[in-house]
Amino acid sequence: MNEPGAGDHKPSHPLLRRMRSRDPRQAHRAATPLELLYDLCFVVAIAQAAARLHHGIAENHTPASLLGFGLVFFAIWWAWMGFTWFASAFDADDVIYRIKVLVQMAGVLVLAAGVPRAFDQQDFGLITLGYVIMRVGLVAQWLRAARADALYRKTALRYAVGITLVQACWIALLALPADRWVYGWLVFAPLELLVPAWAESARATPWHPHHIAERYGLFTIIVLGESVLAATLAIQAAVDAGSWTRDLACITVAAPVILFGMWWIYFLEPAQRLIDSSRKAFVWGYSHFFVFASAAAVGAGIAVCVDQATHHAHVPEVGARAALAIPVAIYLLSVWFTQYRTRAGCGGWSFVAVSILILATPLAPFTPVAVAVLIIALTAYVIHASR
Repeated sequence: MNEPGAGDHKPSHPLLRRMRSRDPRQAHRAATPLELLYDLCFVVAIAQAAARLHHGIAENHTPASLLGFGLVFFAIWWAWMGFTWFASAFDADDVIYRIKVLVQMAGVLVLAAGVPRAFDQQDFGLITLGYVIMRVGLVAQWLRAARADALYRKTALRYAVGITLVQACWIALLALPADRWVYGWLVFAPLELLVPAWAESARATPWHPHHIAERYGLFTIIVLGESVLAATLAIQAAVDAGSWTRDLACITVAAPVILFGMWWIYFLEPAQRLIDSSRKAFVWGYSHFFVFASAAAVGAGIAVCVDQATHHAHVPEVGARAALAIPVAIYLLSVWFTQYRTRAGCGGWSFVAVSILILATPLAPFTPVAVAVLIIALTAYVIHASR
């Protein structure tokens, strides 16, 4: 038998290979290193948004900060969603594909750089630029899929056309005064959400349920990690300033318990069982906006509580406690809606009841401990109900 020569070696990642649709029943399908790197780039943008929300609430500018956080987080979440579902259905993993992903990653960093301007000056120019860069990179991927795979050509072209038209709208929106920008957002954001429904009506793309569930789970961990970072930095600043108090000690104990409970509840139910059809997948995927946004806001709420405990916040005490209680309650209700509402024996009334109790905790002393206890109780209930 002849030994293969050096010239017979084929690189595992060639410059160009034909892009084919993935098998939605492929065994052992997992997130790729490139997808993990792509997700990691969003850490910066999420951290910027959470930090600005924290400082805005601490300075008692809550309505404006919540509005800015919602607008910015929508861009972060939707840009991540677009690539996640595309990569689950199409992934050539060649050099050209990777370069296009690099373009999208560059857009994430530009978007992150524009977060302070969006919060402080209502200047959405840099965020729009970063968002458009990400979406243009995705359009290039869809055009390539349309050219390579005749079966899904109509769907891919609909994605490419729809995304392109909406990006033109976002660019045109920059001509409006800053105080009117939000009114345009109320029109164009729903259009963004409608593009996948329109495109998938031609032919549903072959996304992989286990792969999608893993990607969402990993992103949930990333967002929770940002909350851990926010709490750590706030506590560190307080200790360095010599502001160690009983309330701060209470928060230090409660914060990891709350975040651990949030993680536990989310990953208790295998999510791939919940998205066995395109209709369920749309509801499941879109509702995760509230899961991700509230998880990020919990970190900001913990930081506000630290500021309040060390007398560095200008928000009333009840407001500081509500900054933690409200996102925790929203998170619980969102996780119930995405993970448990179709499960027999795990009624939403328990999640609603516990959420109401959490919303009442700003009126009680040592709110972080009370929230932690309720999170633990809810976790125990879910474990019991799942058996």
